[in-house]
Amino acid sequence: MAWRELRDQLRDWRIIFPMVVLTLILPFLADLGAQAAINFTTQYGTPLVAERLVPFLLMVVGYFPITVSLVIALESFVGEKERGTIEPLLLTPLKDWQLFTGKLIAGTAAPLVTSYLGITVYMIGLYFQRIPFPDLNRMIQTLTLTTFQALLMVSGAILISTQATSVRAANLMASFIVIPMALLIQGESVMLFWGNDQVLWLAVVGVAVLTALLARVGIAHFQREALLGREIDVLNLRWIGRTFWQAFKGDAKTLWGWFRFEILKTLRKQIPSIILMIAIGLIAAVAGYIWVTMNSTKLGGQFKAGDLSSLLPSGVGLPIASVGISFLAIWGHNVQAIGVILLLGLFSFGVLGALVYLLNMGIIGAVLALIGSMGGSPLKMGVWGILPHGIFEIPALILASAAILYIGIALVTPRPQRTLGEVLIEAIADWTKIGFGIVLPLLTIAAIIETWVTPVLLLSALK
Repeated sequence: MAWRELRDQLRDWRIIFPMVVLTLILPFLADLGAQAAINFTTQYGTPLVAERLVPFLLMVVGYFPITVSLVIALESFVGEKERGTIEPLLLTPLKDWQLFTGKLIAGTAAPLVTSYLGITVYMIGLYFQRIPFPDLNRMIQTLTLTTFQALLMVSGAILISTQATSVRAANLMASFIVIPMALLIQGESVMLFWGNDQVLWLAVVGVAVLTALLARVGIAHFQREALLGREIDVLNLRWIGRTFWQAFKGDAKTLWGWFRFEILKTLRKQIPSIILMIAIGLIAAVAGYIWVTMNSTKLGGQFKAGDLSSLLPSGVGLPIASVGISFLAIWGHNVQAIGVILLLGLFSFGVLGALVYLLNMGIIGAVLALIGSMGGSPLKMGVWGILPHGIFEIPALILASAAILYIGIALVTPRPQRTLGEVLIEAIADWTKIGFGIVLPLLTIAAIIETWVTPVLLLSALK
């Protein structure tokens, strides 16, 4: 299957010629840019900036050919449908996952080859211009990122090709791949200029996980019958609203029945996700505590014993509102955090949403360790400063994060009786159930306690 696709691609010079020419031009421009940057920064005594610019341009040179070659993957299925060659392909004895995987292999080959070609030309230009090469670790990181980014973009493009009804629609939907990947490149460039190798390796792992999940979604929801049956898609807002409402309401007839049956049924489905969130939350909190404890000597110059009293409002019984933090500010901040988890999770199969949750839990452990390094009691701060409102806020955070992770799990689980759109709408409806039925009330109670109760208890305990 993959060899058939590659043979068709290599036969068409109108595909090969633009990719090769554009791939060879960009590295020369990048070499000129790197040389100009080195000359400019050397004049002002900042060679480190130019040193970090070289691997950044290497990453850009590897990314650009992938975007040019993405059109091959975008028309992999829908293009054959328009050309009238899809029926013989679907009549082969290959299974659905074999068809998708073959297209994935063939669609990835051209972007990777052109990307590696661009990187090679760029490195040759650096050699002749006597610009120092990036170190071996950066080279390995860049090549690994380029490989996984190509797989990620091609997997998304082929998934779009299976869902689109025309090549024009597939090309327009490609912006949902190119723009997020461009934003990802910007984030990776910050890591490159920052010079933190550990964080960049975490980015490599994150892109690899997203690649595997996206490929899994494509394999799970690819159905050859749907390719022939789908002629045109219409944005049916009424159907979307009806599907969402049916999944949100379920079989409940009353509000009490909705809480009693639908919420509990949704929670039972998400028990594995909830257990996973609890586990990684505990790990993150302990890791944050250990990290601050191990680096307490570095933090000692910024935080000293006795500074704890200056961080707290003076006077027992004084509400937080008196120092500029109100109930609405606390409640709005918590709701905003849940919204960020939802938005990031929707674009990453729950991975980035879980990362935000992990950071929040890590901060709790870090704060407790920081209190200890300032001469306070972490146990007393945890019991009187976090636990009163935390018994409501932390479960809300766990449930919201588990619900967004469940969306990713639902998308990568094969459900032949459901389309990809139906699965996504039903999963979002489940998250909305948990969000409005449990998370929002818990956050409201937590904000009330954090505003008027926690300061009283904490100050009384620390007096």
